[in-house]
Amino acid sequence: MPYTALNSSNNPTNGSSNNDSPTILQLVPDLRTGGAERTTVDVAEAIVKRGWNSIVLSEGGRLLPELEATGSTHLLFPAGTKNPWKMWRNSHEIARICKEHGVSLIHGRSRAPAWSGFWAAQRLGLPFVTTYHGIYKETNRLKAFYNSVMTRADGVIANSRYTADLIAARDPSAVGRITVIYRGSDLDALAPENVSQERRESLRQAWGLSGQERVILNLARLTTWKGQGILIDAYKALLSDGGAYDDTVVILAGDHQGREDYKAQLEDRIAQAGLENRVRLVGHCADVGAALALADVSVVASIEPEAFGRAAVEAQAAEVPVIVSDIGAVPETVLVPPHVAEEQRTGWHFPNRDVSALASRLGEALSLTAEARLHLVKTARAHVASKFSKKAMCDATLDFYEEQLKTA
Repeated sequence: MPYTALNSSNNPTNGSSNNDSPTILQLVPDLRTGGAERTTVDVAEAIVKRGWNSIVLSEGGRLLPELEATGSTHLLFPAGTKNPWKMWRNSHEIARICKEHGVSLIHGRSRAPAWSGFWAAQRLGLPFVTTYHGIYKETNRLKAFYNSVMTRADGVIANSRYTADLIAARDPSAVGRITVIYRGSDLDALAPENVSQERRESLRQAWGLSGQERVILNLARLTTWKGQGILIDAYKALLSDGGAYDDTVVILAGDHQGREDYKAQLEDRIAQAGLENRVRLVGHCADVGAALALADVSVVASIEPEAFGRAAVEAQAAEVPVIVSDIGAVPETVLVPPHVAEEQRTGWHFPNRDVSALASRLGEALSLTAEARLHLVKTARAHVASKFSKKAMCDATLDFYEEQLKTA
C-alpha cells in the first residue's frame, strides 16, 4: 500500500520554547499506562526539546510527573468521557484552550477525545491529526461510526503497516493520508549494561525471587485478550516434561486496572493447575528495564492482534529471547523463518492460542546454548535498534507535524 513511512529527522533542537514556535496539543484519556500514554509523554518531551510548545489534556495518572518533568504543560481535562453531549461540550472547551494558548495543531490519540478535538479543529480551522494506537473493533455500524473520527483527520499515523492496512481496508479514502510511524522505545535504557545491580535486586526482592530461578516473563496489563491464561496452560504443559524446567517461575507483571474478576479467574486457574508457587501475579511494574534484566525469556501471548507490540520490541532491546503469538504486527517486530534466514531469527512465533506450540517454544528458548542465545539476542537487538527507537519515532512525528502545518 502507498503509505508514507517516516523514520528520522535531521532537524536540530534548540531546547527552549517560545511563543513564535508551534504549539502542539495532544489529547489522551489519561496518563495511567499503555502505549498511547507512553507515546504521548515521549512525543511531548521531543516537542519541548525541539523548542516548540507542548500541551497535553488528560485525566492524569501515574505518568503525569514524568510528563511535567519534560517541560510540557498538562491540563486536567475529562478527556475520557464517551458521553456524546459531554464530548460536544469538551470541544468548546478545547477550542477555548487552543485560543488561549495559541495552539497550532491538535493530535487525538484516542477516539472519544479525538471527536472533541476534531470538532474544535473544525471550528478554529486548525490542522487535526490522529494516531491509531490499537485495533478498534467494528462489530456494528454504530461502532464503525465511532471509530471513523480517526480517519476524518488531515493526517493519520499508523503504528505499524499491519495497522495501516487495517485502516485502509476500513476507509479506502484515507490511504493518501496514512503515515506509518513505528512505536519507539528508549532502547538504551533497556540495554542490560544500563540496568544496575541495585535495581535488579530491588525488583527481585519485591517479586520474592531467590536469584536461582529462571524467569519466564509476561509484561502486559491483566485483560483477557493479552492471553495470560494461555501462558499458564503452556507452562503447566512445559513442567510435565521430565523436570527439566523445575527451576523456572512465571511472572505475570501487569495492572488489572479494575478487572478484579479477571484477576480472580487467573488466580483460580493457577490454583487448579497446582502452580501457586510457580506463577506469580505481581501487579504493575514501573521498572521495565529491571524486569527484563531478570528474565530468561519473555512471552507475548496475546489472543487478539497487536497493532504494534511494544513488549516484544522491548524484550529484544533488552537482549531477552522473546516468544510471540503469530497475529497482528508480529512479522514486523519479531523476525522468524521463512520470512528471514535462520541466522537472522530474532525470536519465535507460535500459532495463536496454541498451548502445545507455546510450551514447545518455551522449551526451545530455555534450552539454548550460551553461544546460540548470544547470537539470537544480539541479532534481535540490532533489528530493533534499526527500526524502533524512541528518537526515530519522535523525529518522525515532529516531521509529520511540520508537514501538516505547512499544508494547513
